[in-house]
Amino acid sequence: MQKVNIDFFISYTSTDETWATWVAEVLEDEGYTTVIQAWDFTPGTNFVHNMHIATINCNRTIVILSKKYFESMFTQSEWQAAFAQDPTSEKSKLIPIKVTDFEPIGLLKQIVYIDLFDLEVEVAKNRLLVGVDSSRRPRKSQGFPGTKKKEIAENYL
Repeated sequence: MQKVNIDFFISYTSTDETWATWVAEVLEDEGYTTVIQAWDFTPGTNFVHNMHIATINCNRTIVILSKKYFESMFTQSEWQAAFAQDPTSEKSKLIPIKVTDFEPIGLLKQIVYIDLFDLEVEVAKNRLLVGVDSSRRPRKSQGFPGTKKKEIAENYL
């Protein structure tokens, strides 16, 4: 079997399909390739085979993280396939994206996630893109943290 180079496989439950398709659309608009069940698993094809091929052919797996995701027995093998390929997260093969007010448990609790819960669309989009590509992350502080203290002290002199 020839490996096809796909940037992201997006793992999710049906409850979170709108999040999954939004994430896929944002990533594809930026030139990334994705595999997502809603768009790529067509009627008449084998669902398990499609999942297997997706986990083999993707560079990284995105998990749409919610309580429902953890309650689903079917999603476990999807994220565990990526975790098994990179158990120390050196290659960021597994990228959780938190979309509800839920804290991960178990092994996924150890992996830094992209938090999109309760954000405005532009902030969420930026956080997603920076999260999947650290070269987009600005390496600047938010300013000198003692500025206000100094200004207050000067007012008392």
